[in-house]
Amino acid sequence: MKHLIIYAHPNEQSLNGYLKKIVFDTLNQQRHEIKVRNLYQLNFNPVLSLEDIEGQRKGKVYEDVKAEQNYIAWADSITFIYPIWWTGLPAIMKGYIDRVFSYGFAYKYDKGIQKGLLAGKQAIIINTHGKSRQEYNDIGMDRALKLTSDKGIYTYCGLEVKHHLFFDQADRVDAEIIEQWAKEIKSIF
Repeated sequence: MKHLIIYAHPNEQSLNGYLKKIVFDTLNQQRHEIKVRNLYQLNFNPVLSLEDIEGQRKGKVYEDVKAEQNYIAWADSITFIYPIWWTGLPAIMKGYIDRVFSYGFAYKYDKGIQKGLLAGKQAIIINTHGKSRQEYNDIGMDRALKLTSDKGIYTYCGLEVKHHLFFDQADRVDAEIIEQWAKEIKSIF
């Protein structure tokens, strides 16, 4: 299977970096084809410009966007790994979605009906956040994040969301908990 990992965290030595390594090593041990797109390492430009919007309408995109679209087209499964900051995606990940998951590539409208063009591909989302699972549950943030990202982005574009993992209190977690998370990640691949 062809697996694409899209990773967004500025610190390669972070918990998110470790989780990316777990995903990569697990897939590698299973002899899958793997490609990793580290958005910070790529210095990906997240700013959706007027030229981007006008180009999308004409089916024309910049080379950096086309390169990322080629990776997505190649993949059978896409794993997104990023922290939740201010109850959402890091700006670089949001900008990646804005520019790369463009009209005509990731979705289109056919006689007024929205159609996801990435159908047949699966998605796995791995997020870390600072609040406790209980706090997120009590205020409905877990449901809100699943609605806005899983439904509003990934499913909208036709991806089948297989798993969405939230790892809580990530800024103060101990090694035992991290090992439990690693086992959970390994169990879904």
